[in-house]
Amino acid sequence: MDPSRLTATAAARRIRQGSLTPQALMEACLDRIAAREPMVRAFTWFEPEAARRAAAAAPDGPLRGLPVGVKDLFDTAGMPAAYGSPIWDGYRPRADAAAVAWTRAAGGIVIGKTVTTEFATRKPGPTGNPHDLGHTPGGSSSGSAAGVADFFFPLAFGSQTAGSVIRPAAFCGITGYKPSFGLISRAGMKPLADSLDTVGVMARSVADCALFAAAVSGRDLGEPERRADRAPRIGLCRSPSWPQAAEETVALFERVAGDLARAGAALQDRELPADFAALAEAHPIVMNRESARALGWELAHARDGISGQLMDRLEFGMAQDEEAVARAYATFRHTQAAFPAAMDGVDVLLTPSAPGEAPAGLAWTGDPVFNFIWTSLGVPCVTVPAGTGPGGLPLGIQIVGRVSEDRAVLAAAAWVAAAIGG
Repeated sequence: MDPSRLTATAAARRIRQGSLTPQALMEACLDRIAAREPMVRAFTWFEPEAARRAAAAAPDGPLRGLPVGVKDLFDTAGMPAAYGSPIWDGYRPRADAAAVAWTRAAGGIVIGKTVTTEFATRKPGPTGNPHDLGHTPGGSSSGSAAGVADFFFPLAFGSQTAGSVIRPAAFCGITGYKPSFGLISRAGMKPLADSLDTVGVMARSVADCALFAAAVSGRDLGEPERRADRAPRIGLCRSPSWPQAAEETVALFERVAGDLARAGAALQDRELPADFAALAEAHPIVMNRESARALGWELAHARDGISGQLMDRLEFGMAQDEEAVARAYATFRHTQAAFPAAMDGVDVLLTPSAPGEAPAGLAWTGDPVFNFIWTSLGVPCVTVPAGTGPGGLPLGIQIVGRVSEDRAVLAAAAWVAAAIGG
């Protein structure tokens, strides 16, 4: 088997056993990149020789020899970090972001920097969806999702402020994991919205995501693919965003529910309380207000380098009066406190990962309508592949749980993936 197509857990196992070397894995990935990167355009920075040297010197650890794509929102020592903005062209930080530093300490190899939208929020980059280059890979973690999907690297960092891990992972047919808020350190990541920004990971299986996130967070996330003592209790949650579901997502939800029932899951319909719909108004107020404050230097010194798309959202955030801002934060506090009770009697919720297939064109990365609620709540989410839509593009299904129950959510997601053949 071509080593570039191995899951991270399979590659790590072979490296430990001595049947695969970090150098051989890196060469397989470099061959794939050479063949496909001119079309996919997942990278903002990539030097094959630097990657080779790093593979040859990989220290021992749980990620030893595994190539990792790093979203260009994270600082990387000696490599460019432009944050998706021309304002920062040519900037090279002296230090790694915390998550990158822990990746290297665990033996992971930073293979390159991957495309992000402008400050991980608006103007998209040039990356195409590997399944159809005329469609978006999603965003803002565009290059990370496309690179994992097209076998450039088995692991990648993303970040999510609205839907920037789960949606692109679903669009590209891979696994994406947005942990509980704060599980992976954000130090050294360009901030956007302090109440929302969450470091996440992308890979080819739930076990891969657990391996990676555990290595960089120092948390025990278990072995998600270990056989469970019982099937999970799953709440089928269409969420207040259900009217935005495309026909393929409506059909997907019914099909997956049937598969899970046949596999033995205890299913019940479970909708969020009506007042959770207020997050549709609260999330953009919090996100854009905090984004405007976070980009204070850029607004003061490089305003002309901010796209019109982003400036519109920053001005929206700055225009909110004190009453609207206070109401938005109160909605966050109320819904976060109420969410555990909304999950009484179930282990996880099942909900769409995105409205449907990846939209055509590269000017828009898709709607985070099925993601912003969970990001606002700070809860762990995993998307797993769930077949394809009418255009032949991937679909995903999302598993959501309670804050700090990441280990249980990952285990349930692995169970769901196995039950639906994802």
